[in-house]
Amino acid sequence: MNERKIYYLCGLPRAGNTILSTILNQNPNIAATPNSIITEIFRDLNNLKHSDVFKNYPDHASYDNVIKAVIPEYYKDWKESIIIDRGPWGAPNNLKFLKHYINPKPKILILVRDVLEVLASFISWADKNYDAFPNRYGTMDTEKRCDLLMNKDGLIVKELIAIKHLIDHHPGTYKLVDYNNLVKTPEKIIKEIYKFYDIKPFKHNFKSFKQFKENGMGYDDRALGVNLHTIKTKGMVKTKRDIKKILPKSIIEKYGNLNVWLPSKES
Repeated sequence: MNERKIYYLCGLPRAGNTILSTILNQNPNIAATPNSIITEIFRDLNNLKHSDVFKNYPDHASYDNVIKAVIPEYYKDWKESIIIDRGPWGAPNNLKFLKHYINPKPKILILVRDVLEVLASFISWADKNYDAFPNRYGTMDTEKRCDLLMNKDGLIVKELIAIKHLIDHHPGTYKLVDYNNLVKTPEKIIKEIYKFYDIKPFKHNFKSFKQFKENGMGYDDRALGVNLHTIKTKGMVKTKRDIKKILPKSIIEKYGNLNVWLPSKES
C-alpha cells in the first residue's frame, strides 16, 4: 500500500456527518470514520505527561514516539489508503496536539448546520425514542432538554467553540460545509471536498445509500438511544420541520444567534 493519507472531519452533531461519511465510503480507497477515540487517546496521553510518574522520569523522546504512533497504529489494519478521522479536531488542545506531533498543516473539514435546526432535530428524535439521551434525566419539557443539550460541557457547545477557534486562529486549515448545501447539491459538495483533500475524483451514487458501516462494523446506538445514526437510504432527503412548532420562543431567542461561522452581522 502507498503511504496512507490522514485527513480530518469535525463539526456539529445532526449536521450530516453520517450521510457524508456513507457517501465518501462508497470510494473503496476512503475510510471516513465514525466518531473516533483518537482525540480521547491524545487527551489521556497529555494527562500522563503531568503525572508524578512522568515528572519523576521525564523521558520526552519516548513519550513523543508513543504519540506519533497512535494514528498509524490505530489504523494499521484498515485496508483503505485514505482515512478521514472524525473527531473534535478544532478544539484548541486537540489541534495543538495534532499540529505539533502529527501534521503541522492538517486539512480539516467542518460540517455546520443552523443551531436551531440541530436542536429541533435532537428534540424530534428524542420525542420518538424514549431511550434517547436527552430523556435520561427524568421528565423535562422541551426548554429544559434544549438547555441540557446546550450545556457548556455538551457536544454542541464544545463543537461551536472548536469551530470558532479554527476560523479565528487557523485560516487555510479548514473547509466549511453547510448541511443544507450538502443535501441540496451533494455532487457539487463532494467534488469540493475531493478538491480540498486533494483526492482523485470518484463517481458516487447519490440516489441510493447503505447504512453506515466501516471496518466491518456499524454504530451501536444503544449507548445513546436508538436510531441516532440511521440514515434515509433513498437519496438525499432533508426532513421538513417547523422550528417554531418544535422549539419554544424562549429557546429560539436564547440560541438563535450562535452560528459562529457566519459573519457577525448575520449570525
